[in-house]
Amino acid sequence: MYDPLFSTAAMTEILSDRNFIRQMFRFEVALAEALEQNGLAPGGTSGDISSIDPDSLDITVLADEARSAGNICIPFVKMLTERVGQRSATSAGYVHWGATSQDVIDSAMMMQLREALPLLEKDLEEICKHLAKIIREHKDTVMPGRTWLQQGPPVTLGLKVAGWLDALQRHRERLQETGSRCIVLQFGGAVGTLAALGGDGVAVTHSLAAQLELSDPAMPWHAQRDRVAEFATTLGLLTGTLGKIARDVSLLVQTEVGELMEPAGAGRGGSSTMPHKRNPVSSAVILSAAVRVPALVGTMLSAMVQEHERGVGGWHAEWETLAEIVRLTAGALACALEVSAGAIVDADAMQHNLNILHGVTMAEAVSFALARKVGKAQAHRTLEEISQRAIRQKLTMEQALSQDESLREHFTPQELVHILVPANYLGATATFIEAVLAKQSGGKYAAD
Repeated sequence: MYDPLFSTAAMTEILSDRNFIRQMFRFEVALAEALEQNGLAPGGTSGDISSIDPDSLDITVLADEARSAGNICIPFVKMLTERVGQRSATSAGYVHWGATSQDVIDSAMMMQLREALPLLEKDLEEICKHLAKIIREHKDTVMPGRTWLQQGPPVTLGLKVAGWLDALQRHRERLQETGSRCIVLQFGGAVGTLAALGGDGVAVTHSLAAQLELSDPAMPWHAQRDRVAEFATTLGLLTGTLGKIARDVSLLVQTEVGELMEPAGAGRGGSSTMPHKRNPVSSAVILSAAVRVPALVGTMLSAMVQEHERGVGGWHAEWETLAEIVRLTAGALACALEVSAGAIVDADAMQHNLNILHGVTMAEAVSFALARKVGKAQAHRTLEEISQRAIRQKLTMEQALSQDESLREHFTPQELVHILVPANYLGATATFIEAVLAKQSGGKYAAD
C-alpha cells in the first residue's frame, strides 16, 4: 500500500521477489554455461536449464519451504532441478554444480544492485541539473542566513542551494566509486575454496563472471561483508543529505517564513480538514527516509561481524535490510527531483524577512567595520549593546547606530547606511557559487 509513497515503481520492480528469482535463475544458467565452457558439464546443459521459465516457479511454495530450509535458494534449486529433470536427467544433475546457496543469493543481490544503481544515478544527476539552474537564477537573491533557527547575516538563495549541490556532487562520485568497487560476483562453494570443482574453480569463476557481466573478485567474500555494507552506507550518506535539503525546504515553506513552496498540483499536499493547506509532501517523504535509513545502515554494519567462513544470522539480516535501503533512497531521490524541478521561490518574502528585525542582523557587518578601528573585542561589546537597545526600544539599526557617539567618530551616516545594506555583506558568496557551478559543468573545479 505504501510502496508508491515511499519508493518508485521502477525500483519496486527491480527489488521485487519475482525479479530476485529471475536473477537467481540467471546465475544458474550462467554457471551451467561456465561449466560447459570448461568441460565440466555436457553440451546442452545450459540450454536445458535456460528453457525453464523462471516466472513459472511458484514463489509461494518457495517462500513456505524457505522457512524450513533457512534461505530461499535451497527450495529454488530443488524446484529448478525438478523442472530441468523433466527435460533431461543428465542436465538436471549439473544444476547448481559446485555452488552454494550464498553464491546464488549474493550474486543475485549484486545483479539487482547493478540494475538499481543507474536509476539512482539518473535521478541524482537530474536533481543536480535542476539545482544548478536555481543557483544561476538566484545567485544574487538575498535572503536571511539562519543559525540555530535564528536570523544571522544575509546569504543568497544561490549560496544555500549551492551548499546542497556541493554535497550531492560528492554523493554522485561516491555512487560511481561504490558501484565499481562493490558490485562483484560471489562464487566460492561451501567454504570459499571451490574444492568441488577440483583444479578448475578459478577458470569457472572467470567464465561465470564474464557470463553475468560482474566484476571478478580476487577471492570469494562470503563472510567479508564490507562491500554490501559500503553500498548501504553510501546510500545512507546520500539520504542524509537529501534529508538536510528537505529539512531546509520544510522550514522555508512555513507560513511565517514563506520563502519557498513545493510544486503545486491537483490534490498535492492537501489536508483532510483544512482546505487552505498545501503541505510539503515531498519533503515529508524524504525526511521519513532520512529517519529510517540510518538505523537500517546500522543493521548492515552490525551484520559485518560474521563467523569463520560462512556466517549465521548476520547474512540473513542483510536480505530485506539492503533492499529497503535502496527502496527508500529511490523514493527520496524521486521526491527531491520533484522539489528541485518545481520549487517556487518567493524573493519578496525573503526581502520582507530580511527587514523584520529592522537591520539588527547586520550587527556583525558594523562590528567588523568598527573592529578595524578600535579592535575586535571593543567593537563586539559596542555592537552588542547597540543591538540590544535597538531590539528593546524597537528602533531600526540605523536609528540605534545614529544615537551612538562613538560610532559617529568613525563613520559618516552614509558609510553606516552602506554597511547596513545586506547585499554589501555577502563575502565570498559569488566565488563559492562559481566553484560549485564550475564543477557541475565540468569546468576548472571539476577535478577538485
